[in-house]
Amino acid sequence: MGKKHICVIGAGPGGLSAAMLLSYKGYRVTLLEKASRVGGRNSGFELGKYHFDAGPTFLMMSFILKELFHEAGRNIEDYLDLIKLSPMYKLNFPDVILHTSQDKIKLQEEINHFFPGNEHSIARFFKRESSRYDHMYPCLQKPYSKFSAFLSKDFIRAIPHLSLTRSLYALLSTYFNNEHLRVAFTFQSKYLGMSPWECPGAFSIIPYIEYAYGIDHVKGGLHRISHAMEKVAREEGADIRLSTPVKKIITDTKTRTVGGVVLENGESVQADAVVIGSDFGYSMQSLFEDGFLKKWKPSVLRDKKRFSCSTFMLYLGLNKLYNEPHHQIIFSKDYKDNLDRIVKHQKLGNDYSFYVRNASITDSTLAPKGHSALYVLVPVSNRKDLLEWDENEKAEFRKQTLEIIKKRTSMTDIEKHIVQEKIVTPADWEARYNVFLGATFNLGHNLRQMLYFRPRNSFEEAKRCYLVGGGTHPGSGLPTIFESARITSKLIEKQIPL
Repeated sequence: MGKKHICVIGAGPGGLSAAMLLSYKGYRVTLLEKASRVGGRNSGFELGKYHFDAGPTFLMMSFILKELFHEAGRNIEDYLDLIKLSPMYKLNFPDVILHTSQDKIKLQEEINHFFPGNEHSIARFFKRESSRYDHMYPCLQKPYSKFSAFLSKDFIRAIPHLSLTRSLYALLSTYFNNEHLRVAFTFQSKYLGMSPWECPGAFSIIPYIEYAYGIDHVKGGLHRISHAMEKVAREEGADIRLSTPVKKIITDTKTRTVGGVVLENGESVQADAVVIGSDFGYSMQSLFEDGFLKKWKPSVLRDKKRFSCSTFMLYLGLNKLYNEPHHQIIFSKDYKDNLDRIVKHQKLGNDYSFYVRNASITDSTLAPKGHSALYVLVPVSNRKDLLEWDENEKAEFRKQTLEIIKKRTSMTDIEKHIVQEKIVTPADWEARYNVFLGATFNLGHNLRQMLYFRPRNSFEEAKRCYLVGGGTHPGSGLPTIFESARITSKLIEKQIPL
């Protein structure tokens, strides 16, 4: 008998991680990607001589990435150049600027200077959240295919640390009495596409992880991770087919078993198992025969499930390099009101919060000398708000965003230096990138959509069908997506042994 054949749909970070691990373990892997390059939302692109990441720009928990390469028999240093950032980012409030650092002494000094009276809160935060992380992280590394997973020793030990009745903001308010400082340690919920006033308190491990392990940049951009994984997978014999969209997943309605896929060109690819790495909502809407899905059918997803916000993106090639930090968050005057507007599908008004990456200050490979590749991400409502984002709406929003940048940073003449530009709206995420509802951070992370209640790595709707990516356990964000691939790969090893 030949090797067991695993078909992976989508060369995003989850699909690539799974392909790399499974091919190294001896499976015959076919990875199918509709685009002409790998990466999905973690892909890169060029505007003239300027290089951009399409999506993720924060690399947290880089140790997970290193572990994945090690599990594929590789040293990450042979494929990627990781750069630890210090300071980690600049928090730009209307009345104060805070530079955060993994260096606890520098962080303490910064807080003492701007927020006197909170100097002892940092020590409490690290002590308490370190314990929470130690108890919770093992739970995130396990599958929740059965409800009985909640009876595991690791989960039972973690229960007192879940803070089930508190939001992230409420929990962090127990440490800090200053509103800016509370926001500084809760804005990370936006990595999940959520408001800290709605995000479960258990996610306080995210700011802890940032300060405990730091933030890395990958030389050349975070999309180089995707290319590195592609290289390893190919070295291990994976068949990676680009510009090869999948039309349907082959299913047996009687046994509810998956048997492969049908490509857009009509070709059938038979497989012992299928790993879905494409956007979860899109996959449920487009890749299964009508009527096959019950729990996660498109109408349920659209009407009854919660999805993250979307993003308005500006990618700007500038013929100038500004002395601004690598990562910067520009906060509105009323951060809670700003997020409430997004959640309630209202327009943002003229004052809103957003993220700016000036990676060229760290990495000279992204643009010509003296130039820069600037990345701007504005959280906005997903496509449930039905805003069309026509040319006039895009132009007006672009204008407002640039005006805030000019007022709040040293980039006061930015418009004079734009030589390349690309805009991506929620409508573009949905239509061009197959992101369901344009929700760039996938399914929401409320308690009813986590762990066992999130789509499972061994997909509950079909046998021999597996999930990776932000739409399955443990959730969205690069580290958790990498972890989803590791969980899924181990499940396949157990359930479909070579």
